[in-house]
Amino acid sequence: SFLTSRRPDTTKLWDVHYYWRKSAGNYTTLPQYFKEHGYHTESFGKIFHPGIVSGKTTDYPYSWSVPPYLPSTQQYKMKKVCPGARGKLQMNVVCPVNVSTQPEHTLPDIQSTQHAVQFIEKLSKEKLYPLDEIKLAKFHTKPRGLPSVAWNPWTDLRERDDVKSLNVSFPFGPIPEHFQKLMIQSYYASVSYVDNLLGEVFAALEKKGMSGNTITLLTGDHGWALGENQEWSKFSNFEVTTRVPLLVSVPGLTGKPLSGTRKYSSSDKDWPDRSMVQDNQYKITNGLVELVDIFPSLVELAGLPILKTCPQTSFNITICTEGCSFVPLIKNATSPHTVIKNWKSAVFSQYPRPSLQPETDSDQPRAVDSRVMGYSIRTDSHRYTEWIQFYPNNFTVNWNNVYARELYSQVTDSEDHHNLASDPRYLDIVHKLAVKLRQGWRAALPLLNQT
Repeated sequence: SFLTSRRPDTTKLWDVHYYWRKSAGNYTTLPQYFKEHGYHTESFGKIFHPGIVSGKTTDYPYSWSVPPYLPSTQQYKMKKVCPGARGKLQMNVVCPVNVSTQPEHTLPDIQSTQHAVQFIEKLSKEKLYPLDEIKLAKFHTKPRGLPSVAWNPWTDLRERDDVKSLNVSFPFGPIPEHFQKLMIQSYYASVSYVDNLLGEVFAALEKKGMSGNTITLLTGDHGWALGENQEWSKFSNFEVTTRVPLLVSVPGLTGKPLSGTRKYSSSDKDWPDRSMVQDNQYKITNGLVELVDIFPSLVELAGLPILKTCPQTSFNITICTEGCSFVPLIKNATSPHTVIKNWKSAVFSQYPRPSLQPETDSDQPRAVDSRVMGYSIRTDSHRYTEWIQFYPNNFTVNWNNVYARELYSQVTDSEDHHNLASDPRYLDIVHKLAVKLRQGWRAALPLLNQT
């Protein structure tokens, strides 16, 4: 969705079993647009989801100047992996360790190498995240007012040997608290490992003299639940899974490029040296943005021809956007003068379900098996979600058949624990957000009144 700047109901991609160029339209992608305007584009790792959903070529040669690089360690995903002779990794062998006490075996979706596992284990146990300091989520039990259709039963975690050995009940669990802490500890450590790798990238940019003319955008395509509301993984409409990191560095606009970057290793006795951290003139904006905004934003920042907003029907239009550039927000945050007064009033997400009760395919149902679509709208103050009847025969929804509603205050309940949708005191808010949800993203776009 964010690589085409088109929303799921436009791309008709609610699963990973269809290639959008054949099933929806031959849309121009973000890297393709840059490539067509003279840039050399390369892909390392999982940019497009591999497989049929990207034409079994990860969209080469449309989007990329050279064939994408996919690491060989992809083969270790969700497999039993143990160090073997000479540091080599072996698959599908009995590990000579007690997995209940080894947090390195609980890393979600990390394509581990022996170096990464050792690095992360050291970070977990000795440096950043001692187990006795790990805290469970503030609300780590299933909420009473949660509709069953909203539940994400984290079947991806259940497929792992270490989680499977816990014999956790389906669909709600919970996972034992000691194991929750191990997973949280390892997740934090894996993020710090990636952070260290990012430092190496920035150091290389500086060494090559490229940091002063390189735009950098750091983001992810989903969040991750770490026990909030007894949930794990990413297959839901909750704030914790739909909200993602978004950091942008633009030379000459967002401050001085990163400098003095130090490369650390797991053997560095002073790692991490927090005195090395610089504020680097960072600015924060609270404006609501979406992943579909990234494409038009990078286009504007690079000085390429601006994307036009997609019309209501855009299947035959190769280049347009269903987002809008957030460059005005960056300028608002970095300029002493107000650049823009009005901004998006809401942002949107959605997720399908095969049934009203949790099933083994609730996390990742095929579109042809989906019967419910969850539409979520997020404003400055609330998140509101409706679970609507979905017709898989023609991929449409019946807005008159609402199976369940959720309303969460993002001011007082950022973990989406207290569902206010049935509370009479919030009926007016529910009604207003229901109307806004049906009006859709176009009605939420900003009126770009320049001052």
